[in-house]
Amino acid sequence: MVVTVKASLGQKKYYTEVIAGENKLITDEPVSSGGENKGFNPFEIMATSLASCTAATLRTFIARKNWEVEFINVEVHLENFPQTKTAVFERNISYEGANLDAEQLAQLHNIAELCPIHKLLHGTIEINTKFKE
Repeated sequence: MVVTVKASLGQKKYYTEVIAGENKLITDEPVSSGGENKGFNPFEIMATSLASCTAATLRTFIARKNWEVEFINVEVHLENFPQTKTAVFERNISYEGANLDAEQLAQLHNIAELCPIHKLLHGTIEINTKFKE
């Protein structure tokens, strides 16, 4: 899968418009960091990617199995340690309107590990940067 996004930051400090295809979102920094808190900050976007991908992966599996689950809740806590170049993601998953037994829950735990963003974050990541003049 190839994804292309474009981020544009003008004169307004930290207020960034990000476009992917026909979709647009705003990122910003909290007021405490000099921004205006008008959108998610980049770390929140990273955690959002894992949370939303996990939920979608679980929903796909649940639908395939015809299990009744009204809501899938995925909460991700991301803590960054720049000094050691380490990040820790804590992912908490819960279900509402579901009657799942221990075996089903175990299957869902395994499926959550197959979320494409989860796999990407556990893989080798390479960033190649080019500057256009």
